[in-house]
Amino acid sequence: MIRRKEFDQELEELRILLRQMGEHVGTALDGAIESLRTLDAEKAQVIIKNDANLNALEDKIMELGSKLIITQQPVAKDLRRIIVAFKISSDLERMGDLALDVAKVTLRMEGQELIKPLVDIPRMAEIVKEMIDESIESFLKENTDLAYKMAQTDDQVDQLYSHMIGDLYSFMTSHPTQASQAMLLMLVGRYIERIGDHATNIGESTVYLVTGKRPDLNQ
Repeated sequence: MIRRKEFDQELEELRILLRQMGEHVGTALDGAIESLRTLDAEKAQVIIKNDANLNALEDKIMELGSKLIITQQPVAKDLRRIIVAFKISSDLERMGDLALDVAKVTLRMEGQELIKPLVDIPRMAEIVKEMIDESIESFLKENTDLAYKMAQTDDQVDQLYSHMIGDLYSFMTSHPTQASQAMLLMLVGRYIERIGDHATNIGESTVYLVTGKRPDLNQ
């Protein structure tokens, strides 16, 4: 009984660390988009510097999960919980890297003015941040309905991304001298779209945890 209690306590610690990673990614994405909207290089540098904190959280999850596997020898769903925690932490770390990539675009555009006000990019980021929150919540509550709902939301991100690409290509046609910045903004859209895909991966991991089968929600 004591052994199970300790195991459950350490599983809860894994959940807390994953929630912290999700909060970090959401904050990094918000900051990166704001740095781009205002072309604030100093804010972008803060996002880049803080990425080390996310990596440290992932390391803690790997260390704690590995310890649990070695010392507790979990089976069935308990083992899946740890394996899924590893997978989710990897997805969150990659999401953090993509937010960092957005901040790096801000640095590349330092000294410029935006060729047009940002509309689709902030909206995409807003939806993706909601997806991050819902994906983590789906895991913590082992809620497959929320996982599927969150995955469907990804369609909105894809539609906004396609719309943004079309607008920027049209803009480049009429403003060829601004093509360089337009291409950078397309990259930002791609980074945000990929963050959404990783959130959907977390939904897949939740479904796998609950059912033992991994669906393809990135369709």
